[in-house]
Amino acid sequence: MSVRRAVAALLLSGAAMVATATPAFAQTELDASVPGDGSTLAGPRQIVLSFTGHVTLPANPITVTGANGAKWTVGKATAVGPVVTAPVRSRGPVGPYTLAYKVIAEDGDAVTGTISFTLIPNDAGAAAPPPTATAVAPGASSAHGGPAPHELPGAVPNAASNSDSGGIPAWVWILGAVVLLAIGMLEAFRVGRSRRS
Repeated sequence: MSVRRAVAALLLSGAAMVATATPAFAQTELDASVPGDGSTLAGPRQIVLSFTGHVTLPANPITVTGANGAKWTVGKATAVGPVVTAPVRSRGPVGPYTLAYKVIAEDGDAVTGTISFTLIPNDAGAAAPPPTATAVAPGASSAHGGPAPHELPGAVPNAASNSDSGGIPAWVWILGAVVLLAIGMLEAFRVGRSRRS
């Protein structure tokens, strides 16, 4: 096999490896939540966090704190696939609050972040925003034949969430190694041809 064919085969196999490795190394992050980031609501009774992959829970995965340091009582959180729920008792004055979360992704990385929202009085009559996010309900199916979405009432997508699930994705390192190997082989081929002539 010529060096040129070897380089072409290497590049093709590297591209295939990266293409198949990318989904496996996709990072888990927050997809939607109740309360949503930047939302305004009156005394929620449950927190719902929907992630892009299955998660498990460490001890005390959710805390809610007000600007004056008031902490809400958060009940036992449970995780079913990518969805985490926890009962909550709102406590403290109206105003800004921060929900902090920490979960463990399937690859073992910690996924952490914060959600900011504003608590208003229960009699303010604010309507909950329409459901805008979905999470798959285990074992359910939709009319279209795929998984049925489980609506999160008042959920807000967290496309730009603060979740931090680790450093540089593995596929970047794989692609870099393939490119460097190809460059090295092309340089060796060029040097070999110049010595022959």
